[in-house]
Amino acid sequence: MTTHNEHIEHTDTPSNMKAQIWKTFWILLALTLVDIAFYFVIPHSTLRNWIFILLGIVKAFYIVGIFMHMKFEKKFLQKVIILPMGLVVYMIILILIEGVFTDTVRNLLP
Repeated sequence: MTTHNEHIEHTDTPSNMKAQIWKTFWILLALTLVDIAFYFVIPHSTLRNWIFILLGIVKAFYIVGIFMHMKFEKKFLQKVIILPMGLVVYMIILILIEGVFTDTVRNLLP
């Protein structure tokens, strides 16, 4: 049985945590505005899709790290969650590559 003294909380004070949340909010807002600007500036292409995917991954990193408190978890738990997500991202990349290849082959056929 664990006692209250054995339970480890993150060391940020509430005021420091509030500042961290606002900093994350502004970062996410800036990334979203860049995302929207790229949507209107860059013509539809594979490059634009990759930019959207990359920006989405960066935004997900901030959301999981700060708002879901993953940044304050033990390293082992972080790795147990992050490593399988890396495999999911790898699978998405393979699916996108396969989709581009299939579309290219389909367009070459008469």
